[in-house]
Amino acid sequence: PGGGAQGAGAQGGFRMRGPDAHYSLEVGFLDAAKGATKRITLPGGGTLDVKIPEGLADGQVLRLRGKGGAGIGGGEAGDALVTVSVGAHPVFRRDGADILVDLPIGFDEAVLGAKVATPTIDGAVNLTVPKGATSGQVLRLRGRGVTVKGKAGDQLVSLKIVAPPVIDDELADFMRGWREAHGHDPRKGMV
Repeated sequence: PGGGAQGAGAQGGFRMRGPDAHYSLEVGFLDAAKGATKRITLPGGGTLDVKIPEGLADGQVLRLRGKGGAGIGGGEAGDALVTVSVGAHPVFRRDGADILVDLPIGFDEAVLGAKVATPTIDGAVNLTVPKGATSGQVLRLRGRGVTVKGKAGDQLVSLKIVAPPVIDDELADFMRGWREAHGHDPRKGMV
């Protein structure tokens, strides 16, 4: 019969499944990406451990069977439904299974190429910046994203060329000489 009622028991009692309990839980970006266990304090003072699976997405609802309200007349307990909010991270963003990072590089690294330490959700790795790199250029670190359903995404690194905080006379003189000898207009054709 509908409504969760399961009919009369052996002694004519009424049995019904317990109500589902709804909770909200905020987890950090890396906990959602890598997996973790978090504890919820229940309104009655008890606690509930929630296993955060690797690759959890913002807004995902986790069902904990039998952790909701008590059943009536010996009926089974309801479920706990936990809606998870994933917090922002100061370095990483997520697009599906991919991790997105903006990576600042210096003039010299952009012009000459370099190996630079790059953060990933598993720790820093060395990334090869190609000679002649430009701002907005995206480099891919295969398999360095979030694992979703057993498949790892990639990390996409967007390069951002950053000028030194102080331009000394030596650099200014060099750049003036270079501009006079090898002038390059990156806006050519726009106007």
